[in-house]
Amino acid sequence: MPTVLFYITASDAEEATLIARKLVEERHCACANVIGPVRSFYRWDGAVQDAAEFVIMGKTEADHVAALTERVKALHSYDVPCIVAVPIEDGNQDFLEWVTASTRE
Repeated sequence: MPTVLFYITASDAEEATLIARKLVEERHCACANVIGPVRSFYRWDGAVQDAAEFVIMGKTEADHVAALTERVKALHSYDVPCIVAVPIEDGNQDFLEWVTASTRE
């Protein structure tokens, strides 16, 4: 199964930490990094917004993305949270195998 890198934004450190921890504990991903604060500019409700956010980046298997997305949506405060996944083309095979092993029961 292909490995993916996912990217999620959250409203604050507490929300990002909660989501990251739950995703790892529930084996939706092998690991998650909380980064921030970052400054985000985006259009919402017809206006450009300027907000501090935190980023969650992590690694998982492609077949976990749908369940991961649903879990994040259930935990998240945003109406439309940013949850995207990008395929990992190549990398340290030992690490990629660890990702696979860590997301399996």
